[in-house]
Amino acid sequence: MEEHAEPGEVTQLLIDWREGREEAGGEIISLLYRELERMAGSYLRNERSGHTLEPAGLVSELYLRMMKGAVVSYQDRAHFFAVAARQLRRILVDYARKRKGRGDERFFITLSGLEENAAGMKAEDVEALEDAMNELEKLDERAHKVVELRFFGGLKEDEVAELLGLSRTTMKRDWAFARAFLISKMGAK
Repeated sequence: MEEHAEPGEVTQLLIDWREGREEAGGEIISLLYRELERMAGSYLRNERSGHTLEPAGLVSELYLRMMKGAVVSYQDRAHFFAVAARQLRRILVDYARKRKGRGDERFFITLSGLEENAAGMKAEDVEALEDAMNELEKLDERAHKVVELRFFGGLKEDEVAELLGLSRTTMKRDWAFARAFLISKMGAK
């Protein structure tokens, strides 16, 4: 997954960070910057054209949020990427809420990764998606992680299966369930 990281290097940095070596958090972000930027780019591809945020800006905001918050006891690389994907999603939800507050209804994301026909959503619908994702997490945490990594994180099926320690078949089953669940919830809003 990491382009330049040695096997176990990320895991060791996560352990160091958990044990209180604060600079290890910054080292992880630097080491995984390209992968995080790719994830951010995937999020933005689901946004309206002309969005004012860029992948590098999202990664910078991610860095600030992850460094200023309490140190998370990351279990492994997969857990780190799941938290990063969730934080990226929250950054965009916060952005949508700010835009909505200013009366700018041009903000939207699509569910093109979840269904054949893209369904553009206005700012208030972003909150509905966030509610549906929170409900999915309560119902099926693993399926929730699959959506975060696959749809929001932009990872390929094989990458998601590897990160979560799943067979490709199980990952596809979780993906199909999560897609159907979110589409049904969004259709009900």
